[in-house]
Amino acid sequence: MKVYLFLADGFEVIEAMTPVDVLRRAGVEITTVSLTSSLTVTSSNGVETKADATLGSVDILGGDALILPGGYPGFENLRKNDAVGRAARLYYETGRLVAAICGAPIVLQHYGIGKGHKVTGHSCIKDAMTDFVYTGRHVEKDGALLTAIGAGHALEFSMAILEALCG
Repeated sequence: MKVYLFLADGFEVIEAMTPVDVLRRAGVEITTVSLTSSLTVTSSNGVETKADATLGSVDILGGDALILPGGYPGFENLRKNDAVGRAARLYYETGRLVAAICGAPIVLQHYGIGKGHKVTGHSCIKDAMTDFVYTGRHVEKDGALLTAIGAGHALEFSMAILEALCG
C-alpha cells in the first residue's frame, strides 16, 4: 500500500500529521510531498515541516491513495496546482482513494472530480460545492471519495482512510 499526502504552504498541521501518524503505525507507506522545490513547508500557524519528497522527485501517480489536507491558505494552494488536480482526477477515475479534509474538497469542485457524490468539508466551502451533495457530516465516504469536515475530526478522518485501504 502506497499513499501520498500533499503538503502546501498554509496546511493545517493536525489534518496532515494525523493521517501520517495513523497510517505509519499501521504499516502503510505514506509519503509527504511538498508542492514546491523545497522540502520545507510552512503550516497555517507557522510550523515548519520537512516533507519526505518534492513534487518533482516522486511518481505520485503510482500510489493507492491521495490525501489532501486543509488549512488556509493551504487548500487554496492545492486548488491552484494543476499537478494536484491531475493526480486527484487520475486517482478518482481509476478507483483509487482520494481523501480531502476541511477546505481541501474544493479541489474536487475546481477540477470536476466526482460530481454528484456526497461530500463534507469546512463550512467555508459549503456554498462552493455546487456539483456535490454536501452532507455536513464529520466524515463522508462515497465511492473513491472520502472527505471530512475539519481539524476536530482528523483522527476520525485518518481511521476512515485506514479502513478504506486496509479493512
